[in-house]
Amino acid sequence: MKRRRITVINNEQLESLAQAFAGCQSASTLKAFLQDICTPAELEALVDRWRVVVPLLAGKSYRAIAQETGVSVTTIGRVARSLSEGRGGYQAVVDVMTCQKEASAKTNKSHHE
Repeated sequence: MKRRRITVINNEQLESLAQAFAGCQSASTLKAFLQDICTPAELEALVDRWRVVVPLLAGKSYRAIAQETGVSVTTIGRVARSLSEGRGGYQAVVDVMTCQKEASAKTNKSHHE
């Protein structure tokens, strides 16, 4: 069995990567960047993690989320741990996306009145 080397991520390098993500001006640019920078397996893992965030925040059970999404209970548990003990990144992004959806809905509603 191949042993993975555990490395400490250099904070400056992580900051540089975060700046690269933040510099993407559109979802399509970020999508292209993700497809270039990640292997298909890495991208699938990221997508799986993101797919379970909202159901977890809604209080759904791990088993129900696993049945609905096909994501493993182990992955769901890891995301849940990040939501409760992490640095707040998932919640911050969900909050931003919620605000964007609400603003978009208000704009669409005012255009139809």
